[in-house]
Amino acid sequence: MSDLYYLMVIAPHPDDSEFGVSGTAARLTKEGKKVVYVICTNGNKGSSDRKMTPEKLVKIREQEQRAAAAVSGVSEVVFLGFGDQELEDNHEFRKAVVRVIRQYRPHVVATCDPYRKYMWHRDHRITGQVAADAVYPFARDHMAYPDLINDGYEPHKVKEMWFWGSDDPNFCSDITGTFDKKLEALACHKSQFDVGKEMRERMMGMAKMNAKNEKFEFAEAFHRIELRG
Repeated sequence: MSDLYYLMVIAPHPDDSEFGVSGTAARLTKEGKKVVYVICTNGNKGSSDRKMTPEKLVKIREQEQRAAAAVSGVSEVVFLGFGDQELEDNHEFRKAVVRVIRQYRPHVVATCDPYRKYMWHRDHRITGQVAADAVYPFARDHMAYPDLINDGYEPHKVKEMWFWGSDDPNFCSDITGTFDKKLEALACHKSQFDVGKEMRERMMGMAKMNAKNEKFEFAEAFHRIELRG
């Protein structure tokens, strides 16, 4: 079977896709490529509002994520539903990621860099590590989780991985034409932050820094790995 999707984004929480890769996702969908977001946790702890309940927050954040994905032209969003701050590097989580990789068969998997130095949200570290392990070798090997084959999820070889938030970026993705879409997508997450002047300037400064020495103005930066095995 040929690749169904060009890009799969595996993000720890609702809103992480918008920070890491939404400008690139918007450019790719504009070019006619298919993109799918996989959100690992339900975001049920992401609020400073003492009156907010986890159950209500889950519904709000799912709605915000779907709206943000739509801004970038991403119509497919998968919610794995693990608890916020509860991700573990275990078979349950890894198998769930392997299942969606085999289902959507992406050319590229993008996720957060698990090897970022010093302070990095634990869910981000674990998501990046589990996603990398799921891509290679688990999604590729037919004897890894053989019951998935019985359910129709055949092995799949991902061709590239892109890690955002890396201390060692080696690939810049041009988002000059979709930077406004990135800001618009971020603004959908109203329960988390306000995309005001300060945040817009910060995001613009980061995008310009990522594009330094490139021929375009704004970029998202990744550590890119080509997989040959």
